[in-house]
Amino acid sequence: MGKKLNIISTYLDGLFVVKPNKFTDDRGSFSRVYCEEELKEISDISIKQINHSISKDKGTVRGMHFQYEPNAEVKMVKCIKGKVFDVVVDIRKGSPTFLETFSIELTDENQKMIYIPKGFAHGFQTLEDDTELLYLHSTIYTPSNEGALNVIDPLLNIKWPLDIINLSKKDNEHKFVDNNFKGIEINEL
Repeated sequence: MGKKLNIISTYLDGLFVVKPNKFTDDRGSFSRVYCEEELKEISDISIKQINHSISKDKGTVRGMHFQYEPNAEVKMVKCIKGKVFDVVVDIRKGSPTFLETFSIELTDENQKMIYIPKGFAHGFQTLEDDTELLYLHSTIYTPSNEGALNVIDPLLNIKWPLDIINLSKKDNEHKFVDNNFKGIEINEL
């Protein structure tokens, strides 16, 4: 039997789109979300935590979150209901693509996932009401090591497709990037 996951490179080193092969019959469909063997060509990620978010309203924004070492994390994100505009920002110190963004539409229909390596901030905007995401994490969430970028930072210039609503107080108060921000150091996997 062939591969169940198609791994597609992006212009940001280490960032991949993962597209499951969907198998359909009279009963419905089947697709794989995670396979250590198939993903070993891009990572030796070990899943430590799986989170599920539900956003009630279209236009909701969550992000742009990351964790500092020693808890920097690899994430795989999948939309299991609805539709999101998903965004990542390269914040790796010394990266040739430092502060560049990548965005993709993740939907329950297209089944695409985004594989986000250490050193990237992540966020999304819901494009439909009652949207749900599933996140696979390589490390346990550690509040003392969390960081974030402001979703409306003009330097990031993220083109959110809808007016932003339901931004948490915490996400709204993150500082804008300034000349002192050189990125985050990451340990190799």
